Amino acid sequence: MRIAIIGAHQVGKTTLAEELMEKLTGYTLETEPYLQLEASGYEFSSPPIGEDFLEQFNYSLKLVSKDEDNILFDRCIIDILAYLHAVEPEKNIQELFKTAEEAFTEIDLLVFMPVEEPDLIPKHQADMSELRDTVNELLNDWIWSFDIETIEVSGSVSNRVNQVLAKIR
Repeated sequence: MRIAIIGAHQVGKTTLAEELMEKLTGYTLETEPYLQLEASGYEFSSPPIGEDFLEQFNYSLKLVSKDEDNILFDRCIIDILAYLHAVEPEKNIQELFKTAEEAFTEIDLLVFMPVEEPDLIPKHQADMSELRDTVNELLNDWIWSFDIETIEVSGSVSNRVNQVLAKIR
């Protein structure tokens, strides 16, 4: 099974992925494209710009296209596209959106981690809180239109793990 954990930053995607890896034997974890690109020497802008997200989108597309099973993706093409759209709202992303839809045929389950209400991270502590909120709204608008099994998880880490495991079983 190929599972993609998506959401804005600071919602617990990596924590969930790491916890799931302890429960899902035989799975490989694909860390988020940002970290993989950074480790390979790509220099990101601060604050991030559209070009950074386009690079991550293309890298994520390659990861999703791998012919392997039992992969857990920490972040995926659609949340990266949401970031691109949030930082460059004037950019036409229709073709990229279609590319994401086509790539999603390779994903068996989308796990959406929204910003919870009340937010677990106070606004003054969240990095780029406006960007975070915008990406969260975009994802919530977009993901339900895909023809892919999708669940929204919330609560404690153990509750989130149990929600995913219950869906898999």
